[in-house]
Amino acid sequence: MPVKDKLPRFRDALILSALLLILPAINPAQEANRLQLSPPTLQAGRLIDVESQLGPQPPCGDQLMPFYPFYPGLNDLAIVKSWSKSDLGPDWKPPACTGWAEVGFTTLVTIAARFPHTSEASGLFRHIGAISELAGMRYWSTTHKQWRTLIVDAYALTGLQSGRRRGDFTSDEMKEGKVLYFEQVDNLSGKAIYRMQIVEASARRLVFDVENVSTMRYFLIPILHPGDLQSMYFLDRESDSVWRYYSIVRTGRNANGLIAGNDSSSVNRAVAFYRHLVGIPTTQEPPGAR
Repeated sequence: MPVKDKLPRFRDALILSALLLILPAINPAQEANRLQLSPPTLQAGRLIDVESQLGPQPPCGDQLMPFYPFYPGLNDLAIVKSWSKSDLGPDWKPPACTGWAEVGFTTLVTIAARFPHTSEASGLFRHIGAISELAGMRYWSTTHKQWRTLIVDAYALTGLQSGRRRGDFTSDEMKEGKVLYFEQVDNLSGKAIYRMQIVEASARRLVFDVENVSTMRYFLIPILHPGDLQSMYFLDRESDSVWRYYSIVRTGRNANGLIAGNDSSSVNRAVAFYRHLVGIPTTQEPPGAR
């Protein structure tokens, strides 16, 4: 077997060894509650404690943290975690590579996974730029205890100021440094405009962030002011057929108190987007959180 094929396995072995040294043992009862889905690649796991000692560690390219984030195997559960202030403290400082200046959070969710993808990176670029395909995305509502439509409508805009509805963004538009805008109609907060910035774009890596640039309301009550809902996505090619996925999604500390204490809903919304991006049916049982 060529040496280059052994390197990922060797690296994963080192990661696992490091985790065993620094993490507390997983409670057997918690282990029994992990999701068991079939086939294994179509999974979104429950909350699994992996990075608790360090806080969220996105793949920023920091050589000081070579073992993080930890990605599960292609056939293993995605690692989904909802963070609390008891985990990180009230003044948690986001990793520098996110570009998020404000400290703290109301809700914070991370997902790490591997997923199969055999086409060129341009295929992923096109999929992410296809804003209209977000319409109809479904998630598990912990309030109604059923699958419900999360995104009622979504479409790309020509710009922020007097932006008009336009066709989906093409893969050619998903260039590094590009700033794009789209409008999305959420099932609860209604219509809002979002900014998507392409931070990195190459044949082996795509990093982009998304945040709301208009106020989001629930029954006319402001719940999220501009910049209160932020997410960042890291997609890295591992081989010709496997990519890594990492996302970090937060609502800011100044978000309306109506959002506080609804971590399960935040998890299911983040899982819905993860599933949409990697090609998993968004209504696949079981949901990320009941």
